[in-house]
Amino acid sequence: MRSIPEIKIQNIVASTRLADKLDLDAIGLLLEGAEYEPEQFPGLIYRMKDPKAAILLFRSGKANCAGGRDLESVQRCIGQVQEQLTNAGIEVYPKDDVEINIQNIVAVTDLGRNLNLNSIAITLGLEKVEYEPEQFPGLVFRMDDPKVALLIFDSGKVVCAGAKKVEELEEAIRKLIEELTNAGYLP
Repeated sequence: MRSIPEIKIQNIVASTRLADKLDLDAIGLLLEGAEYEPEQFPGLIYRMKDPKAAILLFRSGKANCAGGRDLESVQRCIGQVQEQLTNAGIEVYPKDDVEINIQNIVAVTDLGRNLNLNSIAITLGLEKVEYEPEQFPGLVFRMDDPKVALLIFDSGKVVCAGAKKVEELEEAIRKLIEELTNAGYLP
């Protein structure tokens, strides 16, 4: 059995709740570089440089963090925003009371060889595959367990989206490699 190629996380999207409610008008004035245009989008957008991520704050007290490349950077991003809000006199929950929920992890890997997507579409089962090369150059394979979507390109590159844990990414790639190896597409 082949070993799993390196999997590189590109983006983690997480959600949390920082307070019962947030005054986005006040926060927009306090956080340097924050973007808040309620006519365009109901949330406040705050882009951070370190870690490189963005956090969306909503009046409901909920927040989404996007752009982290590992769980630690997501936690740091949320923690830094909590600290900045607290230091500015905005009431937020204590760090220990904030639960972070991973909503989506997007990662890429390379199977190391070119693939025949027409044949693979049939092998993987047409009911689980979307492949219209005139519309999009990749094959979309929706896996049930783990529940992820794999974008497979003829170059052998694979994008995995929808995982909520790193283990799900690894399991999905392992299962894909097993199926493609058994069908003779990979050595």
